[in-house]
Amino acid sequence: MDDIKWLFFDIGSTLVDESECVKKRCDVIIHNNNIDRQEFYNKVTECAKTDSYAVRAAAVYYGVEIPRWYGELEKLYPDTKMILDTLSKKYKLGVIANQVAGTKDRLDDWGIGTYFDVVVASAEAGFAKPDLKIFNLALEQAGCKPNEAVMIGDRLDNDIVPAKQLGMKTVWVRQGFAKYQNVKNDNEQPDYIIDTIGDIVDVIA
Repeated sequence: MDDIKWLFFDIGSTLVDESECVKKRCDVIIHNNNIDRQEFYNKVTECAKTDSYAVRAAAVYYGVEIPRWYGELEKLYPDTKMILDTLSKKYKLGVIANQVAGTKDRLDDWGIGTYFDVVVASAEAGFAKPDLKIFNLALEQAGCKPNEAVMIGDRLDNDIVPAKQLGMKTVWVRQGFAKYQNVKNDNEQPDYIIDTIGDIVDVIA
């Protein structure tokens, strides 16, 4: 990591805990469609092994409507502020994320906006991960070469694979539905795998 200058983070299930949002979606589906709770949660877990949109996949399986995203239930993981504070003392920090409009405001509301010098979100950028354009835009805004940057995220398809294609280092955070998934090929193989965002200080310090 001697040449690394920038660390780029995904948001959902990386810095921000979405588990209550997922639970609310599941509970609404179960209630509205009179589905057995354990049966539905088992299907979500099964879908999560191959699909990062596991609740959506389970809803499709049952042929039911998927509720809105309950973003008001999002919250930072307990270690998020600590690791950003620690890492910001040595590296420049940025965000590359698929998010609805207003990402900078939400980062500020969570009390972590000041840690990021570059924030590139899909709603404002006009393209989304895994499109390499969003990564290149962030690198351009940072004035950073790919080999000087690390991408940190929970999605093999959206975070690890495209970042590797560009020559960035990668850290896969197995939070959220990622904990049910496994690397299937060399294209998905990250440089580091961690189980919680707090563990990142053990591989990048």
